[in-house]
Amino acid sequence: MESASTGRPTHMMSFTDAVQNVLMNNYANWDGRASRSEYWWFFLFVFILQLIALPIDIIVLGYDIMDPGAIQIVGVIAGIAFFFPSLCVGIRRLHDLGKSGWWLLIVLIPLLGAVVFFVFMATEGEQQPNQYGNVPTNIFEQDGNIHTNY
Repeated sequence: MESASTGRPTHMMSFTDAVQNVLMNNYANWDGRASRSEYWWFFLFVFILQLIALPIDIIVLGYDIMDPGAIQIVGVIAGIAFFFPSLCVGIRRLHDLGKSGWWLLIVLIPLLGAVVFFVFMATEGEQQPNQYGNVPTNIFEQDGNIHTNY
């Protein structure tokens, strides 16, 4: 369902729907578009996992925060596991803005790149289908798939 005035989805994707869509349906997919809610819910999911990994590393594995040479094993494993889906949802989010996924490399510019990338991720996507696909619908159907009309 789209808003009559904007062409954008009338509701945002839920936390669980966003995580399921990224991990189950689009783990290694950078084709199509991702809504703001899908991107930010998945971002929050990965952030929470990293927050959970830190105490596990400290308590169970004896990670020392003050030791510059120490490696956060669980955090590194989680980071590796979620790097590719995070990259893909970021690229699909840029596609929703009508931008190439190569714009993701802007984060390599110190400070300014991160600010520009944050603004991109917070900006509402294009209101009409673009070269990367149709407007995301954020509708979770009975078959368990998020239908984004790619």
